[in-house]
Amino acid sequence: MVGVFEVGAVPFNADGWGPLDSSTTTPAASTTLPLHVPFAPFSRSEKLGRIADFTRNFANANPSNRPSGKPGSASESPFDFSLDIDAFPLANPDDDSSFRLVDAKPPTRPKFGPKWRFNQNRPQLPQRRDEEVEARKREAEKERARRDRLYNLNRSNQNQQRREAAIFKSSVDIQPEWNMLDQIPFSTFSKLSFNVPEPEDLLLCGALEYYDRSFDRITPKNERRLERFKNRNFFKVTTTDDPVIRRMANEDKATVFATDTILATLMCAPRSVYSWDIVIQRVGNKLFFDKRDGSQLDLLSVHETSQEPLPEAKDDINSAYSLSVEAAYINQNFSQQVLLSDGDKVSFNEPNPFANEGDEVASVAYRYRRWKLDNDMYLVARCEVQSVVEVNNQKSFLTLNALNEFDPKYSGVDWRQKLETQRGAVLATELKNNANKFAKWTAQSILASADLMKLGYVSRVHPRDHFNHVILGVVGYKPKDFAVQINLNTSNMWGIVKSIVDLCMKLNEGKYVLVKDPSKPQVRIYEVPADAFENDYVEEPLPEEEQVQPPTEDAEAVESDGIKNDVEEKEIVA
Repeated sequence: MVGVFEVGAVPFNADGWGPLDSSTTTPAASTTLPLHVPFAPFSRSEKLGRIADFTRNFANANPSNRPSGKPGSASESPFDFSLDIDAFPLANPDDDSSFRLVDAKPPTRPKFGPKWRFNQNRPQLPQRRDEEVEARKREAEKERARRDRLYNLNRSNQNQQRREAAIFKSSVDIQPEWNMLDQIPFSTFSKLSFNVPEPEDLLLCGALEYYDRSFDRITPKNERRLERFKNRNFFKVTTTDDPVIRRMANEDKATVFATDTILATLMCAPRSVYSWDIVIQRVGNKLFFDKRDGSQLDLLSVHETSQEPLPEAKDDINSAYSLSVEAAYINQNFSQQVLLSDGDKVSFNEPNPFANEGDEVASVAYRYRRWKLDNDMYLVARCEVQSVVEVNNQKSFLTLNALNEFDPKYSGVDWRQKLETQRGAVLATELKNNANKFAKWTAQSILASADLMKLGYVSRVHPRDHFNHVILGVVGYKPKDFAVQINLNTSNMWGIVKSIVDLCMKLNEGKYVLVKDPSKPQVRIYEVPADAFENDYVEEPLPEEEQVQPPTEDAEAVESDGIKNDVEEKEIVA
């Protein structure tokens, strides 16, 4: 016969939900309820578990750890969950000793065979794939550490200190009889500012050829070979050897005379790392800024402000001097190749003042311009432009310059892969490695009032071949906009020039030389004899092993291009 299910009396709780408090529960009601019926507090968000399980029967079992007033009472078993650890884990605290964690890992596969038996105690070598993964992780970690180190160097301005730690030689041999008058740290230049009015053109000489717009469409996929112009003459004439400047000085057109190359060197002096020198001559109330024969100002620096030092071996094709000669050679040939060869030219008032009758002269025009520095002080400078182009039926002057890539491992950016898709990254890398050269090119374009400056990307055919090059692209910029992009302040540029002019005007008549210190960010002014740097002045020669000899083929190439330093057509020498 099926047992009758008896439900005990449930008291009514008028004060709220749930059973009555023990103090208010009557003895009769408390004795009629089944014993050991668990009650767990819960909220509405929780799920309710089981209330009763009639499938269990503990009639014949009375565990010793389960206290009960009625041992073996079958009527209480459906409501007794004291042994159900899942429902009430705290009901049996004494059973915690039998609790153990279950390992969910798959069991290790046994390794059988003689190889496993004999090599049980030997350490196992990692798998090939693990080695590759670890190697890639190590390389990534090294690259991340290198980037962090370079970032910290840039943030703390330690790049200058690192390059200063390298051994750089002075551009001129300081003689013992020279008297140092003053030294100016670059930190004082950053605070200078001076505004000049618009300049006036006194004279235009030479002739210009038109720019070939087809070079704007060159890409690394349709590159062009850089040609050599051996028959064209390029002149690098200093200030006092210029017949036009001599004539203007006799006519008292100005007080200070210079060239755009010398002015750009002064304006961008705080960005320079390599040593340079400028000869200053005070004659009466006039001031002449000159360069020496064979001066570094005739060459173009390469990777001057980069963080990776160049090889120090003088015979290395990637040394600082070899790259400077190569850059000057590339820049001259590039400036003539991007022109139209149809014979159409724009001529000016006077022909080229440095060319002889019948000479084939490179496309260049000289603008002699005058700036007002003070009420009674004017500056005249010879500025150069290399080409002309018609825009809206108006002629616009252009300056042409070329960047050269010698080995992608030094810059970390391969132009042939990145120039077409990531031109901004290529330009940013070049701005970091050649900040001084970019600033000088921009300053020369602003001095000449060029409407556009063209920058060519020229690379070696092979990293070890420094004689053959290809043009990978040409980009044009407006000089003033590009100056803002590279953080070049025009007022600060003229402030540096004005301060040096004021300092030199206080000196007595004579000859002086302004030298950039090879190891510190500062310039020094020396008083030198009147016959210094002349042909009859013999300086103490350097030892033969310290003399820089240009590569033979480079020297022949430069000579064949007809580089001349003065009216007598002196070649550039080391």
